[in-house]
Amino acid sequence: MADDEEIDEEAMAAEWEAMAGGDGGGDDQDAMAAEWEAMAGGGDEGEAEEEGVPGRVLDQNEIDSLLGFDGDMADGETTGIHALINSALVSYERLPMMDIIFDRMVRMMSTSLRNFTSDNIEVSLDNITSVRFGDYLNSIPLPAMLAVFRAEEWDNYGLMTIDSSLIYSIVDVLLGGRRGTAAMRIEGRPYTTIEQTLVERMISVVMKDMCGAFEPLSPVNFTFDRLETNPRFATIARPPNAAVLIKLRVDMEDRGGRLEVLFPYSTLEPIRELLLQRFMGEKFGRDSIWETHLATELWSADVELTAIMDETTMSLKDIMNLEVGQTITFNKTPTDEVVLKCGEIPMLSGPIGRSGNKVAVQIRRKAERLIENEEDQAMAGAG
Repeated sequence: MADDEEIDEEAMAAEWEAMAGGDGGGDDQDAMAAEWEAMAGGGDEGEAEEEGVPGRVLDQNEIDSLLGFDGDMADGETTGIHALINSALVSYERLPMMDIIFDRMVRMMSTSLRNFTSDNIEVSLDNITSVRFGDYLNSIPLPAMLAVFRAEEWDNYGLMTIDSSLIYSIVDVLLGGRRGTAAMRIEGRPYTTIEQTLVERMISVVMKDMCGAFEPLSPVNFTFDRLETNPRFATIARPPNAAVLIKLRVDMEDRGGRLEVLFPYSTLEPIRELLLQRFMGEKFGRDSIWETHLATELWSADVELTAIMDETTMSLKDIMNLEVGQTITFNKTPTDEVVLKCGEIPMLSGPIGRSGNKVAVQIRRKAERLIENEEDQAMAGAG
């Protein structure tokens, strides 16, 4: 038995050498050993270790976590490669007052659309997000209607998108369609004039409610500009510009659809400070009680006034050459006014005189007027 095993090992060694070309090189033997390990089922680990990479195979959960699709995105945060891909998206400032405005608009729309359609309509606010204008135009599912409206007081435009489901539902309801049945959609054809007219009427109702929603914050008048079916013709801002997107859901029993309102940030810039408020009437960094107290204390503060009889300009050489008994000549006469200063600030002016046994100044006007008159005279003399 031992002799047979030795013969088999010698034959196997000879076979290895024959397969390696008979040279018995160390590199060839290592390659052959790696091949045998691969044939034995350890090929992946052998190749990975040969390349210097750990040979452990990732499971599906680890792959999803690496790519950022592990499903833990309930808070809106992304991780992994998914976060790197979306790193170009800029996070814009949040406008808390927009939530309050459109919550008010949802309640107003529910009542207005019920009166408009004579049907049971429920309007809900899905979310308010920040998007790039170009990305939004590319994501609009067609067919759809895009209404361009103008905010007159803000001197800029906004965009309202009505998807096909809501269009057909509104048309069906306004033309007397049966209740409880889904609106029939006809794909592959442009919208008719009747459909566009009915949708324009609905848009006017929505814009009127939107004006009422903004009125407590900043009165604005939204006017309908045009209706487009091609997103390319509804461009109101540059593609990279940021915009606020408000998604609304309109439900009519078994029918309904989505309505979206988009405001570029440039449109909202005139009321940006108001939209940053967390509640109506919030004041940033101001305390009226402190302002009143400070004003009261300022009015009762003591200040020291200096009466300036006259001023003249002399060179340092002349001053150094002055001797006792010499006279400095000024241009003031006894009837000219003197200026009262607080520090370096001219305050009041008036003629000088005597009150009892004290020198007094009779206040006639504020010193600013005197300074302005002297400057005007100097400019006139220079001219």
